[in-house]
Amino acid sequence: MTDTMIDSKSLIIANGLSKSFKKVKVINDLSISFNTGERISLSGPNGAGKTTLIRCILGQYIYNGKLEVLGLNPRSQHKEAMQQIGFIPQIPPPLKMTVKEMLDFFTKLSGTPKDTFMKISDDLGLEVKKHLSKSFLKLSGGMKQKLLVAFALGRNPKILLMDEPAANLDPEAREVFFNYLENFNKNSLMILASHRISEISTLVNRVVEMDLGEIILDKKL
Repeated sequence: MTDTMIDSKSLIIANGLSKSFKKVKVINDLSISFNTGERISLSGPNGAGKTTLIRCILGQYIYNGKLEVLGLNPRSQHKEAMQQIGFIPQIPPPLKMTVKEMLDFFTKLSGTPKDTFMKISDDLGLEVKKHLSKSFLKLSGGMKQKLLVAFALGRNPKILLMDEPAANLDPEAREVFFNYLENFNKNSLMILASHRISEISTLVNRVVEMDLGEIILDKKL
């Protein structure tokens, strides 16, 4: 493993981070930092620990070791940290809210105009106005993903975490999505976990590869 890359603009710092499930260590004594302006490809086989690392950063798991996100503890200061993080999951959560309720929620949470979320959704091919009264649960997988992408990008967060974000998008929506990423806030940190490395190769400036809960490659491009 290469030396941990740390500079004065580190937005995420892990030091001796470990996470186990039923005595199986999924993240093993991991130390790494992610910095302002980086576009990171997070790759590795299934079970490498990519999603678990992202979930730790989001404060969703109890872990051992130290983890600092935007100078905050993602567990004890979860709400403050999440106000500055956009997240696009691989599997949409089973939310029972309607599309309108979700728009209202994210508008209030982030202070982002509702029209911003709606424009991104429309650009992706989801005509939001036609689905306002529908439950998020009843949308198709692609429709759910387009809405989640809009909420994550529209907030203009300091950190954008993405776990296979384009998996459920149709070809036209994928093109629009990657164009948005290409033009996203250059001062933000973007971490993109994807099996389709060729698809994101032009976006990233650092490659981090995991296997068995450890960093096996950490390379700036």
